[in-house]
Amino acid sequence: MTKATTRSTPARGPADHEVRDQISAAATEHFSRYGYEKTTVSDLAKAIGFSKAYIYKFFDSKQAIGEMICANCLREIESEVRAAVDEAERPPEKLRRMFKTIVEASLRLFSRDRKLYEIATSAATERWQATLDYEERIRKLLQDILQEGRQTGDFERKTPIDETAMAIYLVMRPYLNPLLLQHSFDYTDDAPAQLSSLVLRSLSP
Repeated sequence: MTKATTRSTPARGPADHEVRDQISAAATEHFSRYGYEKTTVSDLAKAIGFSKAYIYKFFDSKQAIGEMICANCLREIESEVRAAVDEAERPPEKLRRMFKTIVEASLRLFSRDRKLYEIATSAATERWQATLDYEERIRKLLQDILQEGRQTGDFERKTPIDETAMAIYLVMRPYLNPLLLQHSFDYTDDAPAQLSSLVLRSLSP
């Protein structure tokens, strides 16, 4: 198992978000064509038309660029999940929608571009900060649903909530993590409904 990396270094140079976004967009296109692992910062600089030194004013490494792209992708998934959860009225349905949307959004995003999928697998393997932050936000959303369900009487209250949240998160993790997701493609049609039903039965008061 690869040990977790330390928190990514903030971007260097002036806080010019427009230039950072421009580099990120160009890098996304370049990585999707040639792949993340095979691309160097020099390759990227040449393709974008910037000097290597200029890129280093905004990103201290290729991984930092990859982290920004990865974070953007994960925010897209998270936004879709939160929107689905917000549409449901009661906690059990929120939990079902959370399971279903995470699987659908992850599959769509991670499978539509195999080259960019390399970034996701690198992020998961090396435990980039962007993935750690995303997983923490998903766990927090899950815990909020559980807390609401306990308040409404839909869920049991005896088990410590952090223990319950972690157990359910571990059930969901094969569909959150791109390294694990690629081994779960045969189950993605039925897994969200079956797993959420199993979890909801265990949460019954």
